[in-house]
Amino acid sequence: MRKNKRKKDDHHVDESWLLPYSDLLTLLVALFIVLFAMSEIDVQKYDEMSAFFKSEFSSGNQGIMEHPIPVPDVEEQEEENEEQEEEKKPDDGQTELMNLQELQKKIDNYIVDNKLTESLETGLSDEGLMISIKSDISFDSGSAEVNQDGREIAQEISHLLITDPPHHIIISGHTDDVPQNNSQYGSNWELSVMRAVNFMSLVLDNDGLDAAKFSAKGYGEHQPIVPNNSLENRAKNRRVEVLILPNFDIGEHVE
Repeated sequence: MRKNKRKKDDHHVDESWLLPYSDLLTLLVALFIVLFAMSEIDVQKYDEMSAFFKSEFSSGNQGIMEHPIPVPDVEEQEEENEEQEEEKKPDDGQTELMNLQELQKKIDNYIVDNKLTESLETGLSDEGLMISIKSDISFDSGSAEVNQDGREIAQEISHLLITDPPHHIIISGHTDDVPQNNSQYGSNWELSVMRAVNFMSLVLDNDGLDAAKFSAKGYGEHQPIVPNNSLENRAKNRRVEVLILPNFDIGEHVE
C-alpha cells in the first residue's frame, strides 16, 4: 500500500508557478485600469477645452474675440479717400461758372475804367456770358461799317476773349423796327448780319483767337430786349452781342 502511495506522490504536478502568473495578471489588469483612467481624463479635458473655445469664439458671447481689432482694407480706404476728395472738388459745371464769373469781372472793370457803362454791359445766364454793345457807339446810322470807337472796343474785347481752354463765341447783330430806306441794305436783317460779321472780323484780328470757334448771326428787329415804342427803347435794341458759350453745363449752378 505504501508503495502505491509513493508512486502517486511521485507523479504529483508542481503548481508553484501559478503564483507569479497570477501576480503578473494582476499587474496587467492594474495597468489597463490606469491607462483607461488616463484616457478618460484626456477625453474629459478635450471636451472641456472644446467647450471653452466654442464659448469664446461664439458671436453672442462676451469672450476674447468679442472686439477683434479690425484690419483696414487698403483698396477700400483708398476708394473712400478718393470719393471724399471728389466731393470736396467742384464739378466741371461749377468750375466753368467760376471761370466765367472771373472773366465777367475783368470785362466789367474795363467798362468802368473806360466810362462805358452807358454803352456796354454784361450778363451771365445758363446760356453763357453775354457782352452787349450798343450799336450807336460802334456804327453810324444805317451803316454796317464799324467806326473808330467800335474798333477800339472790338480790339479790347478780343484780348478778353482769350481763355484757356478756349470757348465758342457767337456774335449777333440786332436792330430796331425802323425799316431800312437805303440801297445798300434792303432790310434790317441784312444790316444786322453785316454788322455782326464786320465786328467779328475786327475781333479776330488777334492771333490768340481761333476763328473756327466763332460764328456770326443777324436777327434784325426780331429779338428786341424792350418794346420798340420810344426813341430810348429803340436805341437799346440796336446792339451787337458777344455770347461766350460755356464749355460745360452751368445751368444748375446759375442762380
